[in-house]
Amino acid sequence: MAGQRKLAEKSGPVDPELLDAAVRGALGLSSGEAVRVLRRACAASGKLDAAAVAEIVRDKRRALRRTPALGFHDAEEGLGEVGGLGELKRWLSERRRAFGEEARRFGLPSPRGLLLLGVQGCGKSLCAKAVASEWQFPLLRLDLAAAFGSSLRSPEAAMREASQVAESIAPAVLWIDEIEKGFAAAETDARSSRVFGSFLTWLAEKRAPVFVVATANDVTRLPPELLRRGRFDELFFVDLPSQRERAEILAIHLRKHHRDPLQFRLEELAASAERLTGAELEQAVVAALHVAFATEREVTSDDIANALTQTVPLYETYEERIKELRDWARTRARSASLDSRMADFFA
Repeated sequence: MAGQRKLAEKSGPVDPELLDAAVRGALGLSSGEAVRVLRRACAASGKLDAAAVAEIVRDKRRALRRTPALGFHDAEEGLGEVGGLGELKRWLSERRRAFGEEARRFGLPSPRGLLLLGVQGCGKSLCAKAVASEWQFPLLRLDLAAAFGSSLRSPEAAMREASQVAESIAPAVLWIDEIEKGFAAAETDARSSRVFGSFLTWLAEKRAPVFVVATANDVTRLPPELLRRGRFDELFFVDLPSQRERAEILAIHLRKHHRDPLQFRLEELAASAERLTGAELEQAVVAALHVAFATEREVTSDDIANALTQTVPLYETYEERIKELRDWARTRARSASLDSRMADFFA
């Protein structure tokens, strides 16, 4: 491609893999910007090496700041760092190779995206980040509040610019967190309605492989048009974790803090943590570590058990809302969990 030739001309003979990495890193920049970024990146060593590629990516992030509604995020944790949600993970795994030419020759379209609906703190946003990491795609976050709040351009222009940049960087994951908040006024506000309409059009007609992962906590605030089949490939419901999933989540966070999960009574702890979200389980592990550190000893299962006991579940505050969400999802969404209890719930 032309971008590769320009990069090669400016940097001299280079390793093809490094060249490909540099080109991917510069996606979304104009040819002139890419050349300038490469020149700065190679200034230290005089050649295109791994450090120069990293600098290209950093420069692109700085350039993306000119697009107020779009941010470039690190995606370090893969799906292995997400507890539970086995059905969602399987669905994503099946589509991992569906973005290349081999898939096109097979007759497959590029996956469009998914909508994750569910209880707060149960891993929806973490999944969006994990998808990008697992597929090794850039992770872009669309900030709808910034699009509507920009003083430099209209919301329509901000959204148009964001979608164009996302397509220029593709293949990429575009994450829209709590999408219902951004488009809640689409039915009553003319400006919001126009922006929402243009977003739906882009979602339906985009040709570049931009995989959209939108999350939502409150289905009652979602415009009905967004839920129509064809907008997203699938709508998944993310519920409170089952006992098996709670044990898995506790193990993940213990490993993250350099502890061996086998040294803890995970099944017992998971059984005592019914109705806790993944975020609440994580905070219980952190709280237990604080107690152990303050008393100059190693953390124990009892420390975690005490932290779990002291946690007031989100469920206690939003029980009715969560039940309503489950009722809505029973016939309209696919369970993200493979757990038998959840499978029975959605049967």
